[in-house]
Amino acid sequence: MLSYCGPAVSTQSDPPNQDRFSGGSGFESDRPTKTKTVVTVIQPPSSTAPQSGSAAACLVIIYGADLGRRVVLDGNPLEIGRSVKCDLPIDQESVSRKHARLSWDGTRYRLTDLGSTNGSYVNDELCTERYLKDGDQLKIGRTILKFMTGDNIETAYHEEIYRLMTFDGLTQVHNKRHFHETLDREVSRSSRYERPMSLVVFDIDHFKRVNDTHGHLAGDALLRQLASLVRGRIRREDLFARVGGEEFAVLLPEIDMEGARQFAEKIRKLVEHQQFHFEDVSIGVTLSLGIAELRAPYNTGEMLYKAADAALYAAKQGGRNRVELDK
Repeated sequence: MLSYCGPAVSTQSDPPNQDRFSGGSGFESDRPTKTKTVVTVIQPPSSTAPQSGSAAACLVIIYGADLGRRVVLDGNPLEIGRSVKCDLPIDQESVSRKHARLSWDGTRYRLTDLGSTNGSYVNDELCTERYLKDGDQLKIGRTILKFMTGDNIETAYHEEIYRLMTFDGLTQVHNKRHFHETLDREVSRSSRYERPMSLVVFDIDHFKRVNDTHGHLAGDALLRQLASLVRGRIRREDLFARVGGEEFAVLLPEIDMEGARQFAEKIRKLVEHQQFHFEDVSIGVTLSLGIAELRAPYNTGEMLYKAADAALYAAKQGGRNRVELDK
């Protein structure tokens, strides 16, 4: 029975998974048992909590396989896990056979972790149990699902699908497709009116080492936090996008090479002195950055991007954690 309480912090070890059914290889990950901090947040009913009384809701996959898939919730319990017996099977090594359950208590949906190896997250917070509200993001393994409820679920779903066409589900910055479409338009505009424009391309140094040492879930957390950090340092007119696994780009309209260099140095220093966190692990990383300015002979977005990418490669070859300009 659940008691209503504020945030409670406890420390516990991952229990071995005892589920009978399995999907994929049929075996749980051989990761060693570790100690982690788990936050249980069961909010008490309040006048601000959704109390619609309607069980109509859905989950939308915004990052992972089956991107854009909608899972309808109708009040019946929904189990999520790697097992093919689950209502929502997710075939990933980081997902336990029976990972989490969504249940309806008559007024709201509640997420309950089922003793999974890697935990269940709501809005990047590790939880054992949590009531959900419209717009919450659930992370199960490396898959992110958005919870939707309310009177206009159908409209909200179509709006989210449109958003997925332009945004990266993991980092919540623009995706590669939208970036290149916008880049071509901005190159044409800047060339027509003879206005300056620069492009900064950067990636995380030794990112594979982070994944190998701390796991892909830690790598995902690092990407999300890095994107949030950089997003807070750009102008409204700039375009920030994830263009590869750990590679990002910032398009800077009305900024020349010197201005772009100053911006890139600020980002490099900011990240160098920042500590990123996943559970109880602190991770420090650096960036390598390449810059190109729109000028002859670059008359297309593709040419400008290749020039910035070549400068990024030079930064890597020059020792990493540095900024290189297109020559």
